[in-house]
Amino acid sequence: MAFVVLFDANVLHPNVLRDLLLRIAQSGFVQAKWTDEILDEVFRNLRKNRPDLDPLKLDRTRSLMNAAVRDCLVKGYEPLVTTLELPDPDDRHVLAAAIKAQARVIVTANLRDFPEQVLGRWNVEAQSADDFVLDRIELSERVVVEAVRRIVDARRAPPTGVAEVLDALERCGLRKSVAALRRCEEGDQE
Repeated sequence: MAFVVLFDANVLHPNVLRDLLLRIAQSGFVQAKWTDEILDEVFRNLRKNRPDLDPLKLDRTRSLMNAAVRDCLVKGYEPLVTTLELPDPDDRHVLAAAIKAQARVIVTANLRDFPEQVLGRWNVEAQSADDFVLDRIELSERVVVEAVRRIVDARRAPPTGVAEVLDALERCGLRKSVAALRRCEEGDQE
């Protein structure tokens, strides 16, 4: 069985971080999951915070996300929501989806909202995106380096290099992961 992870809305919001997480999932290294409710939150916040973005392009991005990762949408988790208790009741749907999907990890920027003593009952762990990516680097550096290179190859307007992608990931909070990836890049150049 694949290593199943559930991505919370806050890690799918920043473009470059979303791109990296999806490319890691596309590699088959993990089975990424999310829900329509999580995507509703992502795209509602994008529309609010970036009114300059074309709504049709945002709708296209959502469709492309769902098409990019096989079997990514979790359904049928809703009956679990009201049975769960978390510090922020608005996050119960995330844990419910993780339980339904049999996810081992919830990747989130809100670790305090997913206490270990609650998640442990369900054999689920909350991880920051930085820790999640760093774990993937430690397990298979090649997969993550290739995901970064695929981001670089996909960006054409304007063209982007590895350094710019790593800088953008660092601004998203992936400090430890970016440091490890920079070491990988230095090793490749020697």
